[in-house]
Amino acid sequence: MSERTIVHLMRHGEVHNPDGVLYGRLPEFMLSRLGEEMAVAAAEFLSKNEIVHLVASPLERAQQTVAPLAKILEAPVTTDDRVIEADNLFEGKTVGVGAGAFSNPKNWWMLRNPFRPSWGEPYKDIAARMQAAVADAREAARGHEAVIVSHQLPVWIARQAYEKESFVHDPRKRQCTLASITSLTFDGDEYVGFTYAEPAGHLLPENLDGKFVGGA
Repeated sequence: MSERTIVHLMRHGEVHNPDGVLYGRLPEFMLSRLGEEMAVAAAEFLSKNEIVHLVASPLERAQQTVAPLAKILEAPVTTDDRVIEADNLFEGKTVGVGAGAFSNPKNWWMLRNPFRPSWGEPYKDIAARMQAAVADAREAARGHEAVIVSHQLPVWIARQAYEKESFVHDPRKRQCTLASITSLTFDGDEYVGFTYAEPAGHLLPENLDGKFVGGA
């Protein structure tokens, strides 16, 4: 008989980033107060599942996001470099509209090939490392469930890889909001589908509409 295993890919919560830089793999970018609230909401959402294995990216924001769930489950966290944020040549630069790095002609050479992409780690490499990490998590949790806390692009590319969809995409259209959960289901070793949830959706900045969240 085959075994049903679920590997949940969770994106980290909101990061304190007042300067609006692309922080990528830079150290010391921590969750904001709102991001901490998001992590708790995601933990509560998953707490009743049969989770037996926890994994997180080595970056601080991912470690902070997994912490509430680890506390509820009283479970250790495995740190896995394979689920780290994608490498990006714009790391540390402001990339928003206006005077951002994208508008500087000196940087346009990095935008020459959106299919690879030319500005960072190739999509196929992200897919390979994420699928390897998912396979190990699936094995560790066989017949139960595992959680991997990662980052938006690696989660999205993993989903596209399992769904056999194109990696080329508009970053603004990724279905992977802060603290969201993309759940991959396997029948034995065979991928059979995914579900998507936003347990912290009510805490997304665009949904708060000026509401106060958290204590003093």
